[in-house]
Amino acid sequence: MALDPQQQRKRSLISGIAALSLALAGGADTASAAPVLMPSAPPLPDAKSYILMDFQTGQIIAEKNPNLQLPPASLTKLMTAYLAYGALANGTLHWNQRIHVSRVAWHTGGSSLFIQPNLPVTVDQLMHGLIIDSGNDAAVALAQAIAGSQAAFVNEMNATALKLGLHGTHYSDVDGLPTPDLHTSARDVALISRDLIKKYPQIINISKLKSYRYNHITQRSWNPALFGHPSIDGLKTGHTHAAGYCMDTTAIRNGRRLIAVVMGTPSWSNGVNSVVALLDYGYHFTADHQVTTAGKVVGIYSDTGLNPDKLPVAVANNVDVTIPKGAADHLSTKVSYRHVGVKTIQKDEALGEMTVSLDGKVLAITPLVATEAAKPAGTIGSLWNRVKQSL
Repeated sequence: MALDPQQQRKRSLISGIAALSLALAGGADTASAAPVLMPSAPPLPDAKSYILMDFQTGQIIAEKNPNLQLPPASLTKLMTAYLAYGALANGTLHWNQRIHVSRVAWHTGGSSLFIQPNLPVTVDQLMHGLIIDSGNDAAVALAQAIAGSQAAFVNEMNATALKLGLHGTHYSDVDGLPTPDLHTSARDVALISRDLIKKYPQIINISKLKSYRYNHITQRSWNPALFGHPSIDGLKTGHTHAAGYCMDTTAIRNGRRLIAVVMGTPSWSNGVNSVVALLDYGYHFTADHQVTTAGKVVGIYSDTGLNPDKLPVAVANNVDVTIPKGAADHLSTKVSYRHVGVKTIQKDEALGEMTVSLDGKVLAITPLVATEAAKPAGTIGSLWNRVKQSL
């Protein structure tokens, strides 16, 4: 009997789980999260690159040319915001702090918050102007306040990109105005967006706003996906002639957050249609599934040279995976141990790992740890343990 289109797509989803490994910076509760490739994702022919990521697991639901290096335009400001939130967290900046506006910041071209040297502006106002108005002047003012100069701040941007594993990214300015060596990828945009929301979820309180008023000027958010799509609450957009129209969006529906990034589309309307199609696809065909929780005992590590000779081992982290809806029964787990030798074993020491697979494809790997300590049994203790095993 012929399958209807939805059944065909679900079968394709299940068969399309890819056994790829990806170490995600600041990762999910799983120790290793594998991207999920969905071959029947909606085609977006006008986007040079796109990616759809599950926020909780970090797994990839759909992608096209995710590592293609492209001009990011104002998506650059994601890193500017990331470092600014870090400065706020460590006390380098304070939300109500007044910031000096240099003539360089004042005269920065492109989209603007319209700050001026003699007009008071706070960090809070600059952050709103950076994210909502996409103010290049706000980006420069923040960079100078944090690092002393744009050049020093750019160095921090690139160093942080390296720490976060953004291997397709290089920054040459703080605002995204075109330069030959400024580039990023859809995957890197999704990765920094995920880490930004995980560490500083308050950014959503700004990115969801549809307008912002400063200096008697009210500006509409540069994120057109906020209008008419209630579940979308961020995050950043960008446009230059070289970059085309780029959109980094995130949405939350029924408590589940997804991140959709499209780069190089020909218009804002095309970009909005593209991210909405990706988000609808992810929510309709996939779900997050909790395999197990941290601390659950899943096996026994045995060695006659230890006292005790049998150690219960537990899952070190919560293990969540993103799977096609209805595929939970296809999940399987495998426990494996490493031989640590006869030595003192500390409580919570890693003794092995648990692998989670879907139809033979690895989705996640998490450490297994000792639930109690053990010490060498000695010659007599080891003999007695072997006797016990033979009984």
